[in-house]
Amino acid sequence: MLYNNEGYLDPTAHEAIKNIENEKKIVFICSPYKGDIEVNTIRAKRYGRYATSKRQVPIIPHLMYPRFLNEDVHEERQLGLEMGLILLSKCQELWVFGSRISTGMSIEIEKAKEMKIPIRYHDIHCRPIGGDR
Repeated sequence: MLYNNEGYLDPTAHEAIKNIENEKKIVFICSPYKGDIEVNTIRAKRYGRYATSKRQVPIIPHLMYPRFLNEDVHEERQLGLEMGLILLSKCQELWVFGSRISTGMSIEIEKAKEMKIPIRYHDIHCRPIGGDR
């Protein structure tokens, strides 16, 4: 907003707000879901909290879409993956968690590479692994 509450031009406040918004990146959280859904859901929540603690905006499709799509119905799982890839295209980074790469994760990683989205790897305890790949 270039103008303050009184309607006067206020470019300093506008720049400050822009800088705050620019500090935060939208990051796509890539981690297993299928298999042990209970444990994987707990971990995905932890990964989202970690991203938030790093002043990032996490996108975690596998915490959202299974709430209304049936993971066990192939067409609905595919729809969830497709919608997740659309969200990935809006992100500045992909954060991969854990050492096991599931089929869905490998699709997300390959898509990020195609779109030249930086990828950061972490272990299940949110510790960074190596550099960007």
